[in-house]
Amino acid sequence: MNLAGHYTRFRVADRLLLTGHSHQAWPDVARNAVLEAWDDAALAVGQKWDRAQQRADRLREGVRQLLDDPQGEVALGASTHELLVRLLSALDLRARPRLVTTDGEFHSARRQLDRLAEAGLQVVKVAVEPVETLAERLAAEVDGRTAAVVVSSVMFETSRVVPELAAVAQACARHGAELLVDAYHQLGVVPLSLTEAGLTDAWIVGGGYKYLQLGEGNCFLRVPAHASGLRPVVTGWYAEGGDHLAGATYDPTSHYRASRVLDFFAEQGLTPPRLREISLHQRGLLAGAFDDLDLPDDVVTRDRETPAHGFGGFLTLFSSQAASLQAALAERGVRTDSRGQHLRFGPAPYLTDDQLTTAMATLGEVVRARRG
Repeated sequence: MNLAGHYTRFRVADRLLLTGHSHQAWPDVARNAVLEAWDDAALAVGQKWDRAQQRADRLREGVRQLLDDPQGEVALGASTHELLVRLLSALDLRARPRLVTTDGEFHSARRQLDRLAEAGLQVVKVAVEPVETLAERLAAEVDGRTAAVVVSSVMFETSRVVPELAAVAQACARHGAELLVDAYHQLGVVPLSLTEAGLTDAWIVGGGYKYLQLGEGNCFLRVPAHASGLRPVVTGWYAEGGDHLAGATYDPTSHYRASRVLDFFAEQGLTPPRLREISLHQRGLLAGAFDDLDLPDDVVTRDRETPAHGFGGFLTLFSSQAASLQAALAERGVRTDSRGQHLRFGPAPYLTDDQLTTAMATLGEVVRARRG
């Protein structure tokens, strides 16, 4: 599948953009959608909101399809942090002042939960490793004073898929706690069916900035049926319309962009199973190309114990020099990113196999140049 011709504005055919786990390129139709939002505002003025609502509904429908949750309630927001705060404000934190999470959550959750701990809530952080037993260990921490568990389904630093989250959902149900699953690094790269995963009672948060190519401002919170009566303290005037987790006036341009990109994915056959097939191939190609470099493990290495299906959409390499390796790669035209000791290579469907092997070969050149 050659998709590069649909991404001419991002020049994906001419650049080695291995940042697909943090910022994927947008197809050209996304630019057309931005212009459409402008034109609707100019032509319809205040009546543009009727047209914008259609785009927001398209985004909600897209989320339902990604979650295999046809009747699910979906709240929208500009960021996952905004939606997390709305949810937390709906919980009775006086009666249940305990939150359970992991030590590997993305910063939008990590920072907020750390601040709540400073303010007096009990925040229990469970070690991510070993991932194979993470769900079991999270479940064991849930008790009658727990308001919620906050956990990612794919860890943002290592790309490890967290198995058996249904066990956490069951523990939360037993004790009357809520479960919030951050699926940002899963949707668009690892299929998720809430029924099959045992997560029909869970809240699911995610966004379109990464694998879905929707850009900023397209975050969402799936609301479980049992929680329809919860009323957030942090609320907006849109919530008066019956959507209790809605916000307030926003820039609808993001939803125009999302609507057009979701349609583009459908036209190109980029369904969750197809995206997973592409991801497994591309990540496997990167991993194999890295192994062929035969670089010293004390300089840079990777997890070779976890099977392919245990990872999400990017390849993490471990190195104490991750940041400087990232910088050196950028100087040679290879865009990656790093988090601490994690150097992340993020492929995307519009990249070719040759681009991926060239990017990894460049890493070999960088390491060998340093070793003389």
